[in-house]
Amino acid sequence: MFPRILLAMCGIAGVISLDPLPIEGAVCRAMRAMIHRGPDDEGFEQFPLTDLPDGPACGLGFRRLAIMDLSPLGHQPMINRATGDAIIFNGEIYNHRELRGELEGVGCTFRSSGDTEVLLQALSTWGEKTLERLDGMFALAFFHASTKRVMLARDPLGIKPLYLARTRGTVVFASEVRTVLASGLVPADIDPAGIAGFLAYGAPQDPLTIHRSIRSMPSGSREWISAATLTNNSSSANRYWRFPSAVAPGGEEAVLGRIDDLLGESVRLQCRSDVPLGVFLSGGIDSATMAALAATANGSPSTFAVGYDAPGAIDETAAAVETAHCLGTRHFQSIVDRDWVTLLAYEWLKAADRPSIDGLNTYIISGAVRDRGISVTLSGLGADELFGGYPSFQNVPRYQRLLRAVAWLPANVRRSVASVVFAPLPSGQRAKAIDLVSSNASALELALLTRRVLSDHSLGRLGLKSRHLGLSPQYLTPEAYEAISAESHDTFRAVSEAELSFYMGNVLLRDSDTNSMAHSLELRVPFLGQNLIDYVCSLPGTTRAPAGSAPKHLLRRIMAERLPTGVFTRPKSGFSLPFDDWIFGPLRDQCEAAVDTLAHCTFLDSKAVRSLWAGYQLHRKKTHWSRPLALVALGNYLGNIPRVAPL
Repeated sequence: MFPRILLAMCGIAGVISLDPLPIEGAVCRAMRAMIHRGPDDEGFEQFPLTDLPDGPACGLGFRRLAIMDLSPLGHQPMINRATGDAIIFNGEIYNHRELRGELEGVGCTFRSSGDTEVLLQALSTWGEKTLERLDGMFALAFFHASTKRVMLARDPLGIKPLYLARTRGTVVFASEVRTVLASGLVPADIDPAGIAGFLAYGAPQDPLTIHRSIRSMPSGSREWISAATLTNNSSSANRYWRFPSAVAPGGEEAVLGRIDDLLGESVRLQCRSDVPLGVFLSGGIDSATMAALAATANGSPSTFAVGYDAPGAIDETAAAVETAHCLGTRHFQSIVDRDWVTLLAYEWLKAADRPSIDGLNTYIISGAVRDRGISVTLSGLGADELFGGYPSFQNVPRYQRLLRAVAWLPANVRRSVASVVFAPLPSGQRAKAIDLVSSNASALELALLTRRVLSDHSLGRLGLKSRHLGLSPQYLTPEAYEAISAESHDTFRAVSEAELSFYMGNVLLRDSDTNSMAHSLELRVPFLGQNLIDYVCSLPGTTRAPAGSAPKHLLRRIMAERLPTGVFTRPKSGFSLPFDDWIFGPLRDQCEAAVDTLAHCTFLDSKAVRSLWAGYQLHRKKTHWSRPLALVALGNYLGNIPRVAPL
């Protein structure tokens, strides 16, 4: 039997600087800004980067939220007494027991039962190659005492965030943007390119943030920082993980068996916990799969759903009750009325670590789960991206077939013709159709276009043209494409990698982290288990989506005998909230104040901001709520940036 597992959610912060004097104060300020991520314990240690007294140094800070009884053995920064190495780490390493066994086999001894010490010992023993052996979600800083360097690293798909800022011989890093700003070492100057990426997709696009000095560390990357790299202020980040190349699989039965094994193992590992486990449950296949497999791995988990008693709201609480009854889970649901949900929407906007149009549902259900005393929950996030659950998997091939007929025409000619052909459509649909017709028709570009919030035309009106900002035509940086590997002829794989990298990576995962951690809840995503990701992403599209098959064909077949029939037959509805009614109704005053703040942003065209808002209001029934909400979320964020003066 293993001893009780010490699990903790947390936040990390650090400063690596040529000047050691401001380090401790800056890290302590940063730590205070993320108490919500870890109110139970804190730690700080400072380490030299040279042999010179009062020379360059790094300071590592940590906030801990204990899921069970707090023990000093889980305290961070954790130091390897044999080597002097140290680590701060946010996340969970699900295969830490297996790694521990290997390390014990080469002579390592352990004082604690948790994953942090395993990770520290592994990095001391195997170095950076450790990252390729981890199954988990993590953002970490590792001080290597013998070389006096610090390695920063982030998990392959970016489940856990890590933000960096470089300024005047100093690197500041933390789990949240506001934490970096709270250090007092980083200016809050706004980045027009980051703003453009947000307005294009409804969330900032890695590696950019809204702030000129702050970048999101790319997922699946590591970087060593030393006194020398501080001197030349250079970045040496490189990827240790990319999407795998396609392989030729066996027959479908062999593929199903392999996925079944890997998915079951991922759920089993992520159900390891000494505290009660929860599962987010809707009426769909993804969350029902999590509940069913968690019941096998961990007894009878509690399942949770939230419904909305508000005109125009659509939820899946009735379907969730039916699924929970069939699976035998202890099911809880909260019904939120209009007054309560609009108040929560206001609180959600205030809690944002970055602007986003997504995450209100996660914010609300996380609060409901935490109120029941649950500290860890599973989510079905990732299944749509892996197995083809989004409309983009059907729409992108359809768009490609249609565009082949006009591909010979220059893009500007296609745009002009489309402006006439699509003139009768509502403005939002017309703009998206024009952008699609004038695109290069690659699967990647079309997949990105299907996720666009504001069109090229709207962004241009605001004064945000991609070519002037050093961005691609799809408002992304060159680094944003680095993990993509899918061959151009495999449309399914290209769409899958685009959805995993951009929509899931920049929107869903970031908002899941922010909104669950706002309630001190740890959210785990078994569909993103590393072995499962590596295998499924290597499968060609013809295997994942055979001709004529239903969406999520492989997952449907795997779970066919384990889930109630209704899960497969009921139409996919998901959550639908009447944001347009709230934005121009009970939240109107706050929303208009936010838009007014946005209109005063120095590099945006003020008249265009107000014109877009007026147009959305005038044509609200023909305008998707995401567009006005993007203006509101951005203006709200800009109006609430922490005013910490850099030292």
